[in-house]
Amino acid sequence: MINLETPKKFKPLIGQAHTVAQEVLRPIARKYDTAEHARPKELDFLAAILNGMEDSGATSGAGAAGAGKGKDADKPGAALNGGAANGHANGNGSADPATTKNGSNLSTALSIMEMCWGDVGLLLSIPGQGLGNSAIAAVASPEQLEEFGGRWAAMAITEPESGSDSASIRTTAELDEATGEYILNGEKIYVTAGERAELVVVWATLDRSVGRAAIKSFIVERSNPGMKLDRLEHKLGIRASDTAAFILQDCRVPASALLGSPEVDVKKGFGGVMQTFDNTRPLVAAMAVGCAKACLEFTLERLNEAGVEVDYDKPILSQSAAAAKYLAMEAEYDAARLLTMQAAWMADNRKPNSVQASIAKAKAGRTGTDVAFGCIELCGAIGVTETELLEKWARDVKILDIFEGTQQIQLLIIARQLLGRSSAQLK
Repeated sequence: MINLETPKKFKPLIGQAHTVAQEVLRPIARKYDTAEHARPKELDFLAAILNGMEDSGATSGAGAAGAGKGKDADKPGAALNGGAANGHANGNGSADPATTKNGSNLSTALSIMEMCWGDVGLLLSIPGQGLGNSAIAAVASPEQLEEFGGRWAAMAITEPESGSDSASIRTTAELDEATGEYILNGEKIYVTAGERAELVVVWATLDRSVGRAAIKSFIVERSNPGMKLDRLEHKLGIRASDTAAFILQDCRVPASALLGSPEVDVKKGFGGVMQTFDNTRPLVAAMAVGCAKACLEFTLERLNEAGVEVDYDKPILSQSAAAAKYLAMEAEYDAARLLTMQAAWMADNRKPNSVQASIAKAKAGRTGTDVAFGCIELCGAIGVTETELLEKWARDVKILDIFEGTQQIQLLIIARQLLGRSSAQLK
């Protein structure tokens, strides 16, 4: 059974992540928010330290979004340099209740919360911390993990005419039987870290007439001449992280680059590639939780300076309106944090967590946005000035309610699972 207290063995890891967030990320957060598309060179040094610590066998440093190093999945330090992307990440199978554990997925989520207390965009910009790495971990073979593990991987799903409905992907993958290669053609947009990553995990269909069952994911080298960078997006938030658009034109990849089975199983659908979201949605939820925590801490300090007392021992209705609003937001934050921990813990214990991953993502994404703008309301003018980071956090957190599945899509997924309806029956 899950214990919702923070595991003691992860406290040193959380402390390391918080230190990095405080000493490395926050001091340069505004700099790279203003200098959009500039590469945060300070993070190259941080990534080198993290990699060096892991290679030496020491406890890893701070920062992770599933980098797929994966040799010590259950060690607390493993999460800080790529926790979610290892063998226990897909949340499938079953666990013996007597041997339930707190593993790399939970430790990764907890470290991400601390790192995003520092800065979401900079976390996504740390070399080797790509969401595509979790995609590789979810369905890659041992040979693929050996070849691609540890390299920075972005993930390319969204298309101009295929956003929330991943099943409507139009990018095609055609097998050239003469060479044994797949030829990819199409367009991908909103690829996080697409310009800087070494690899891009591209979703494409083997046969559009079959529908979702034919959708597969392919690992494409960023240097592949058939994948051309079209543009970098100018964004509301997470401006430190590059967001790219690509054109795939006769992009050839070896058959070994296909993740999972090449067979098109109509009965199975595209559950294999969708396992990716069971990994990444709790991570994105953790990002929103960390950002909400930063907003709440900042606001509490401002309330105290203004003489507003927040008393945890008094009924909420007997306190000031500002204190009551703050306490209500903090309660929502706690709910989001616990739901995120639950989804990650289930993955560690090989319990199916698709519903819980969507619940955590939906709750944390909405809560992060509501908390950020609620804190601006409480802080007044200081909440919208660029002399403080609160307005930036409010801009950053909005994307966490959108990418990896929008709020509305999460609610649809949850409803379908609870009601036993298919995507055709409940749209």
